[in-house]
Amino acid sequence: MGCSNCSSGGGTPRGCKNNGTCSSGGCDKLEVYDWLANIALPNGQSIYDIVEVRFKNSRKSFYRNAKGLSVQVGDVVVVETSPGYDIGVISVIGELARIQVKKKAAGFKPMEAKKLVRIASQDDIDKWAQARSLEKEVMYKSRTLAVNLNLEMKISDVEYQGDLSKATFYYTAEGRVDFRQLIKDMADQFKIRVEMRQIGSRQEASRLGGIGSCGRELCCSTWLTDFRSVSTSAARYQQLSLNPQKLAGQCGKLKCCLNYELDMYMDAFKAFPKSDIRLQTEIGNAYHVKTDVFKKQMWYAYEGNSASGLIAMTPDRVREVVIMNRDNKKPKELNEYVHEVVKEPDYSNVVGQDSLNRFEHTFKNKKKKKKPANPNRPVDNSNRELQSPAQNPTGEQKAVAPREGTNNPSAAVTAPNPANKRRNKRPNNRGRETPNSNSNETKE
Repeated sequence: MGCSNCSSGGGTPRGCKNNGTCSSGGCDKLEVYDWLANIALPNGQSIYDIVEVRFKNSRKSFYRNAKGLSVQVGDVVVVETSPGYDIGVISVIGELARIQVKKKAAGFKPMEAKKLVRIASQDDIDKWAQARSLEKEVMYKSRTLAVNLNLEMKISDVEYQGDLSKATFYYTAEGRVDFRQLIKDMADQFKIRVEMRQIGSRQEASRLGGIGSCGRELCCSTWLTDFRSVSTSAARYQQLSLNPQKLAGQCGKLKCCLNYELDMYMDAFKAFPKSDIRLQTEIGNAYHVKTDVFKKQMWYAYEGNSASGLIAMTPDRVREVVIMNRDNKKPKELNEYVHEVVKEPDYSNVVGQDSLNRFEHTFKNKKKKKKPANPNRPVDNSNRELQSPAQNPTGEQKAVAPREGTNNPSAAVTAPNPANKRRNKRPNNRGRETPNSNSNETKE
């Protein structure tokens, strides 16, 4: 069957091309790549009998394959619960499941793990699909019941058990909530066993999913398995503006990605002197303003003299001044220790993409310039000589005598006047050529 996100109806996948093997809660929810799948086991070692089963959204649990069922990743299986049974999809098997057990399940005892009952049949899958179709309507009705009882809680998700005998309601609240009456009302209306489970804001975002400010899916719903505490000191180390709107994620808490590069920044700051040390000069004391980790510069400003501006210094130069101050020596001013910064070339507008008239030159008509005559090229004008229009203003065709010394004395051409030629062939209204008065031709 297709999941609720990519299904186009009738269990047919719409766009993810997973052919129905994805989980019922969504695609790519904490998926795992089995990098130990093609590695053969040593002789005499049996396959690890603990498997990881994934349920709706990001909920996973470990079960023991006591019956030795032949299962693969993506198989829909029936597992035992208390009471009844549940249906899930196998996500990890084999030696990778052994590593996952050591990594995630602290204090997990394989002998006490619940067992796989069987591989799900078509009737089990149909019942499972029916349970998923009821969850949305039940969630809206349960919210109405909570509002009627004036309970300060938000029911964010509902998960039905595979046998339709139990439903788990996930909710968020600021404090403790007395929902005893709510459980009674939901049990009477839905005719099921009700379990209430409180989760945090981050767990809620992980279950529901969404798109972050980076344009990608939330890390907590795709690959992040643990939630580490994030403090504002992580933003201070990275010199980010303490703006709650920019630092908060979809859950309303500080973004988990603030911790991704924190270790690199802390290692980089070890190469810088302490920022709380004031530099003493003859002009006055200078205090630290900011640090550029990438350019390896520290910016200082004089106390009470904001007009002097900021002074950029390298960490080595700052250490020199600090050592001088320890020896009770003061430099004249910090400008003597300013390191000349080489200006990097600006590649922001190399091809002119920011110019509004960058395409205008392509539409201009370029006139072809005549190439100058090559003086080294020989000119053969021994056989003919053309008469220019200035020498023949009447347009009459006259014979031009050949130049002396030519071998062809009979070679003589006429030079018509180009201006008269255009006037002679000017069409009239009837499309016929009219004779010109200046022409030698006469109308018969």
